[in-house]
Amino acid sequence: MGYQIVQGFPSTSNNDYQLNVHSILRQGARSYGEVEVASRNLDGSVFRYNYRECYQRVCRLANALKSLGIGPGDRVGVLEFNTYRFAELFYALAGLGAVLLQINPRVSMEDRAYVINHSEAKLICTSDLLIPLIEPIAPELKTVEGYMVITDRPSDSFQTSLSPLYAYEELLEGQSAEIDWPMVDERSACSACYTTGTTGKPKGVYLSHRALYLHTLAVAVNLGATRHDVMMQITPMFHVLGWGAFITGPLVGAKLVFPGMYTLEMANVLVDMLISEGVTVTCGAPAIFMPMLEYIRTMDPKPDLKGCRMVSGASEPPLAMMKGYWELGKADVIHAYGATETTPLVSINFLKSTLEGLSEEEKWDMKRKQGIPVVGIDVKLVDEEGKELPFDGQSVGELLIRGLWVTSSYYNDPRSAESFTEDGYWKSGDAAVIDPNCYIKIVDRFKDLVKSGGEWISTVDLENAIVAHPAVLEAGVIGIPHPEWEERPLALVVLREEHKGKVSKEDILDFIAPKFAKWQLPDDVLFVDELPKTSVGKIAKRIARERFGDYYTKK
Repeated sequence: MGYQIVQGFPSTSNNDYQLNVHSILRQGARSYGEVEVASRNLDGSVFRYNYRECYQRVCRLANALKSLGIGPGDRVGVLEFNTYRFAELFYALAGLGAVLLQINPRVSMEDRAYVINHSEAKLICTSDLLIPLIEPIAPELKTVEGYMVITDRPSDSFQTSLSPLYAYEELLEGQSAEIDWPMVDERSACSACYTTGTTGKPKGVYLSHRALYLHTLAVAVNLGATRHDVMMQITPMFHVLGWGAFITGPLVGAKLVFPGMYTLEMANVLVDMLISEGVTVTCGAPAIFMPMLEYIRTMDPKPDLKGCRMVSGASEPPLAMMKGYWELGKADVIHAYGATETTPLVSINFLKSTLEGLSEEEKWDMKRKQGIPVVGIDVKLVDEEGKELPFDGQSVGELLIRGLWVTSSYYNDPRSAESFTEDGYWKSGDAAVIDPNCYIKIVDRFKDLVKSGGEWISTVDLENAIVAHPAVLEAGVIGIPHPEWEERPLALVVLREEHKGKVSKEDILDFIAPKFAKWQLPDDVLFVDELPKTSVGKIAKRIARERFGDYYTKK
């Protein structure tokens, strides 16, 4: 691995007692058994039970899975929304030493079949609504021996070609609520998440019990999560386990809230549940937080969200969005950074006490940064030759990451060799600077930086400046070929409905001009109805470049 491990004096600690993730729920049910778990059903009703009842169902589910032949090392695919049953499957499979394979409903059929086959899944568990995402590829699934429908309905009520077919609640009937859990080697995989890259096949990241356990402790500490909190699982649980909110809840004894199925067009559902359940901690991407803010703008009176911490990841949250939440409801949007390969927490943004003397505007500008690496994570910046760069806030390099919950290879994938250094760092592909206070600022993805006349231009900074315009709903900036300057930025802007046809290119450029040098400004602004998005809600810049790549060269 490239670093030396020194054997010190033997300890008397019980180092053979393994870090097992399912024990978090078991101990949560013991210490916080009466604490509520609320999960929204498809019809809008809310299913409620507590940690004690949840744990009993997990034990019954584990016994049911054992009866189907699921045991240590088996991979079980789960295709489900953010529900209490997803959490039950996670804890039951973890307790058996099996691996929960997170299946993304938003990827192509081809990629979905690849992930299931590459992982050699033995059983597929799917929501009844998502059966059509599995049926067409079922004949291609080489290792799958059966299918479980996550439903209240009996198995004989389904008209499907999937066979053999089991039904979730039917399987739980008659099963014992007691089980003698094995002690699982903490280095064993607990869950598998496949990257949703825009090029090439998905890459498998298999998270160990040890990594997830330590990651959960870090999340709790850095969010200041306690038994007084109410945690809502907005981030899709098929995406790096939703960043682990449903694991942190029972760790600290916080109430858990699952919103079930939702879409970007259902922001009202999330906001209404946020308010009705008294949520104090949640996490998500700007792609969902922005529609939620738009809905809050329509409410009268505005909700009081004071004390609510909204962890924002996936892409840099626009300053206008963070200010909007603060001004309308006193909710604090906290920028965090990570990736599938990092479980995902790498850094989180909080203002150090030594920086309290900054002006209000400087404090707001600081909130745009990705934050400080949490304890357990090492980072460094390197140039194109691999030379380490200083933390001076100026030197731009690729961010390399290693640590207690950072993967060191991809599962059964030759691309591991090009993605990791000899001393165990993962190459993030992110261009970043780190200031003397150790705050990370992602400048851009290297592939998204615009190289114009030999100089680099950050699309992220341009996008967030444009979104601050009161008429703008969304913005994307791409670098495309230019006959004179190699590349130039092109801005794609979605206006708010009431402003369509009333805002010009000049209005946008004049608005952002004070923040940039003239050569950094986009050469043109195109007003579009929507931006192409990836399966996790990010702007799909590859698709945008394919669509508009000849815009400057064809003129």
